[in-house]
Amino acid sequence: MNLIALLIGLVIERLATQLFHWRRMRWMDRLIDYGFNQANRLPTWPAIIPVVLLAVILVLPVFGVIWFLGSTLAGFTYLFLAIVVLFFSLGPQDIGEEVGEYCRALELGEEEQVNNAAKAIVEGAVPVEEDERTSCVEAAVCVQANNRLFAVVFWFVILGPLAAWAYRVTDLIRRRAVFSAARDEQTDGNSARVLDAAEMLHGWLAWIPARLTAVGYAAAGHMDDALAALRAPTEEKDTTTSERSENLLARVGIAALALQSRPDETPAERAIRGAQAANHLVFKLLLIWAVIIAAMTLYGFTQ
Repeated sequence: MNLIALLIGLVIERLATQLFHWRRMRWMDRLIDYGFNQANRLPTWPAIIPVVLLAVILVLPVFGVIWFLGSTLAGFTYLFLAIVVLFFSLGPQDIGEEVGEYCRALELGEEEQVNNAAKAIVEGAVPVEEDERTSCVEAAVCVQANNRLFAVVFWFVILGPLAAWAYRVTDLIRRRAVFSAARDEQTDGNSARVLDAAEMLHGWLAWIPARLTAVGYAAAGHMDDALAALRAPTEEKDTTTSERSENLLARVGIAALALQSRPDETPAERAIRGAQAANHLVFKLLLIWAVIIAAMTLYGFTQ
């Protein structure tokens, strides 16, 4: 049942691009902000406790709906709910759509549109230099594919739609914490504590999928270079769990692309080629995951 829901959900996710704005779920911002305010009133508590409680509160309504309605209509209600939950757990934006917008802006030569499209992919500031921006976007595609797609699929397959939604909730909390900290020019200690806790919780849930995705990049791309990047020793003692996962995905993803410079292409052409190659790598890995999940289902490893 979960495999059918997964396949239908992924097809809908690819086709129903006009519905992506529903997945931003701005209405949840007030609930998350309220949770942050309550956490700030408890400065002596470890911030991870109120952040986890906030995530549980946001997951409970979905749990209740699946619990009470999932067994009705011979399981068809569960199938419908699983598809809906998966759709809202993915994203919020499709990485392929954003790469397409970025490439179209490069073709038109609209620098402002290029920067805006790059910021949407990176989910942050981008370098001013064209070469650095190109590398940053390529790495971001590899990182965001795990955050928006593969990690959600992983938890959906392992523990069902509720786990996928729980992962998305931690991402919504993390995004809101980053926004709140950036909005506050003089971030106080409580805001910093909540931000660190939100990134920690999300990093825990992204840890296993990130490593599976990195291995998948090696299988879907240039294996020798990717495996070398995967095994390469790094000094990341002061980085967080989330940062280590993102650095791994970026490092292995770029190595898997193994793009060589061409003397006859312009910086814009190089940027388009790199972004499209990264997006193609993600799509190839998605096909590999689909085959593996289907095989696991046929042999009874998943439902």
